[in-house]
Amino acid sequence: MALWILNGLVWDEQTGEATRKHVRVENGLIASIQDAAAGNPDTAGHETIDANGKLVSAGFIDMHVHLREPGFEYKEDIASGTRSAARGGFTTIACMPNTRPVTDTPETVRYILDKAATAGIVNVLPYAAITKNELGRELTDFAALKEAGAIGFTDDGVGVQNAQMMKDAMNLAASMNMPVIAHCEDDSLVVGAAVTEGKFARENGLKGIPNESEAIHVGRDILLAEATGVHYHVCHVSTEQSVRLIRLGKQNGIKVTAEVCPHHLILSDEDIPSMDANWKMNPPLRTPRDVQAVIEGLEDGTLDMIVTDHAPHSQEEKARGMQLAPFGITGFETAFPLMYTKFVRTGKWTLGFLLKRMTEDPARVFGLKSGMLQAGAPADLTIVDLENEREVNPESFASKGKNTPFGGWKLHGWPVATIVNGNVVWSEL
Repeated sequence: MALWILNGLVWDEQTGEATRKHVRVENGLIASIQDAAAGNPDTAGHETIDANGKLVSAGFIDMHVHLREPGFEYKEDIASGTRSAARGGFTTIACMPNTRPVTDTPETVRYILDKAATAGIVNVLPYAAITKNELGRELTDFAALKEAGAIGFTDDGVGVQNAQMMKDAMNLAASMNMPVIAHCEDDSLVVGAAVTEGKFARENGLKGIPNESEAIHVGRDILLAEATGVHYHVCHVSTEQSVRLIRLGKQNGIKVTAEVCPHHLILSDEDIPSMDANWKMNPPLRTPRDVQAVIEGLEDGTLDMIVTDHAPHSQEEKARGMQLAPFGITGFETAFPLMYTKFVRTGKWTLGFLLKRMTEDPARVFGLKSGMLQAGAPADLTIVDLENEREVNPESFASKGKNTPFGGWKLHGWPVATIVNGNVVWSEL
């Protein structure tokens, strides 16, 4: 039985506008896209959704998330995390390996894939750790992890401190045509710090995290990527210096790609209102100059995609305050409304640009088949109500994590239905 999505707005990159279309889905694929001006098709005997002028897009792709399972299920699990992702319009997510046990064995990779197949409702792609237990001392078995289903290697949550270890990892990954994904942070520069070096740190007598703690690793790793030929991907870029280095690497033909999070595009350290740990994340909110640099980096293609770095924590953990609480905020359910409200509705970006950075570009960078709204593509789709304004209410999140600095913000552009492999996995329609 086919699924028809009727009267949806579909963005046309060639014309630079959205027009009404009917989208037909069959056997998990997009079967056809028809102009709605020709009238309604014969949908007798088929499931139908009347999008009624709402946006129909390829499903959003998030290549940096934390599902917390195994080991931290009180923060999030695969079931709750994928429900939250679906609520945010995400149809494919890539989960980081800083679980317990760390995702550093084939058995743990298979556990995540098996659990996602039974309890999850969106596509889950697991990363595996670069080093055993993410301790930076010994490489994991890359070949076995790839065979088990890992899509790349990262010690996200910590930076690989030893340059020789990172070079060995890159050489091995390159030989297997696999990417290395890096959390860039020099530990010697960040001990005891919770926020960036900037106005908030100075006014509150806090030790600051300097920009160079990130950029030193970015620069080092770009040189190692040049030497090894690996596809090197930089996580959650937050500083002007990092953007500058990545731009230079791309200009010199080095295989470097990068991502940025909504919070680093919208907020600076000068926006932090208090010692509320819902404003504590890693990388931290940087200076206004850095915010402008990452915006420009995304706009000119230095930064390839938008990710959430969805990092749920318990309310008890976040209640410990800015100095003692863990780093991280939730991101799935606010990502698109934030970007749409702050950049598209204000005229800074086109809708097509935002959609590309959340669909086509992450799929291109990581070689995924999804991310395109065209006949023959996987039927991973998101329907968004661009006009409805809602207030961010963390208590309504499907995620177990309620930790967000955006509570109370009024935003437009809320996803209302998510379709994965041709199946409606969540809908408010």
